[in-house]
Amino acid sequence: MTSTDQDYRSGPTALRIQLGVRLRRLRQARGISREAAGWEIRGSESKISRMELGRVPFKERDVADLLTLYGVGEPESSALLSLARRANAPAWWRQFGEVVPPWYLSYLGLEEAASLIRAYEAHYVPGLLQTADYARAVLRREHATAPAAEIERRIELRCSRQRVLTRPDPPQFWAVLDEAVLRREIGGPDVMRAQVRALLEAARRPNVRLQIVPFHQGAAGPADFPFAIMRFSEPELPDVVYVEQLTGAIYLDKPGDVEHYLIAMERACLEAEPPERTVDILDDALHQIAR
Repeated sequence: MTSTDQDYRSGPTALRIQLGVRLRRLRQARGISREAAGWEIRGSESKISRMELGRVPFKERDVADLLTLYGVGEPESSALLSLARRANAPAWWRQFGEVVPPWYLSYLGLEEAASLIRAYEAHYVPGLLQTADYARAVLRREHATAPAAEIERRIELRCSRQRVLTRPDPPQFWAVLDEAVLRREIGGPDVMRAQVRALLEAARRPNVRLQIVPFHQGAAGPADFPFAIMRFSEPELPDVVYVEQLTGAIYLDKPGDVEHYLIAMERACLEAEPPERTVDILDDALHQIAR
């Protein structure tokens, strides 16, 4: 395994989630409340909750104090402290901090840590499946005044994100696209043909499922904006819904909020053609692109 593979498999968000789950199980095994644990590290019950959900960086001193409280000895204590240090290491995407806002960098960590990513798109091909030329055309539309160098850096980030789908332990990616995504010629015919071919290739991957909501369904799916739902392998962690806006993003993890989006996603899947039809639909779209 290369160092790059390891970076993508064990980024800091994923490591924080792993450590948080371990700490929660240790606390519960000793019958210690979050309030008591928070007191031990000079913090609050909510701080312990955020740590156990992997939402915040870990101070090594806090982890050491909690391990003492939980009665954890060697070698497990050293292993967990080492995990805390690795979880605090800079993420690969921090190098792109000059071209994308902090709220988006948070999404990259969740995307990397997820075991299942479900996405609904009404306008564009999902970023995880975009070709570089298609991404360039989209980014030029969205950031019309940005310098060319900034656009290229954003493309580099988008292509780097896509490694999550081809790493040794990739998440399952299930995307539902409105048919308009295939018919709108972003970047012109040549760019669009290459993009549809890339979707055909993606649709054949074992960890990728694509569905298309056809025009004859009438209304364009359950929403006119894109959203994603991320699920994690640790059953203690809630699903997270990500809704991107023009100047920010919303992250939702309260059960009631998540349930609304899960229902919308299920509706999109039911309105869409079944996955077995996707290759035929993409082939048809490819042949209809103007030459």
